Amino acid sequence: MTAVAANGITIEYEALGDPAAPPILLIMGLGMQLIAWPDAFCRGLVDHGFRVIRFDNRDCGLSSRMRVRKQPNLVAALAAAWLRLPVRAPYTLDAMARDAVGLLDALAIRRAHIVGVSMGGMIAQVIAATRPDRVLSLTSIMSSSGNRRVSRARRDAKAALLSKPANPDDPDSVVEHLAGVFGVIGSPAFPTDRLLLREQIARSVRRSYYPAGVTRQLVAIIASGDRRALLRKIRAPTLVIHGADDPLVPVAAGRDTARHIRNAQLLVIHGMGHDLAPGLQPMLVEAIAAHCRDSERKVRGG
Repeated sequence: MTAVAANGITIEYEALGDPAAPPILLIMGLGMQLIAWPDAFCRGLVDHGFRVIRFDNRDCGLSSRMRVRKQPNLVAALAAAWLRLPVRAPYTLDAMARDAVGLLDALAIRRAHIVGVSMGGMIAQVIAATRPDRVLSLTSIMSSSGNRRVSRARRDAKAALLSKPANPDDPDSVVEHLAGVFGVIGSPAFPTDRLLLREQIARSVRRSYYPAGVTRQLVAIIASGDRRALLRKIRAPTLVIHGADDPLVPVAAGRDTARHIRNAQLLVIHGMGHDLAPGLQPMLVEAIAAHCRDSERKVRGG
């Protein structure tokens, strides 16, 4: 892994595969680091002949932590959004999209397949809508259009997401807490071995644990609002993947996303929740690789 300067910040990234191969840029979700893209998933895409780039979003992992005068108030942000008032935020998804494009610039990548999960899917949508010249294809996974009517989390999933560790200063307490969160939002038909899950979480906590950044990212999502009008501008070949059993971002949000992107394909996976469980990874790799290759054929044919 290494770092580059992009869009006025430092971005930590990792590139895998042949530098001459078609690039896939992976954008992770809320508070999740680049290592949350499973190694086996990334190797699978490399084996399909792609160059894979994964990175830490701003305020996460080893990328820049944003300096703010005052930490945003999450409750106030939620209340403002509910009342349809402007939400004050240190930055929005637009800035995070510019980070990702800046990373492509730093790596001298003219165009890439953009794949985002959850918040990363939202960022990927913004890139596809505002910088079509940089996008070969779009894959939006377990994400939404920002339409609140179809994006309401199940009560237990929302409570888990907003809960805090018993002792935020104790790594073991943090690992136990996050394991509980993923126990709630994970895929019911593709359960992750509990020991493996705890090892993955412990690796992430050792690398970086920064809850203040998670709050700012969440407020960025809230402040960015409804993107349905923006999604109608997307012309890149688009695949929307969503779990039928996602308790955090319901499948209705995935259907709504696909409905607002011209000619988008929708893949609903039964038994999938809000994670990239090992049992899901082979079918996700196959679906994404096939979509990217088909997009390239369409470009050549056009």
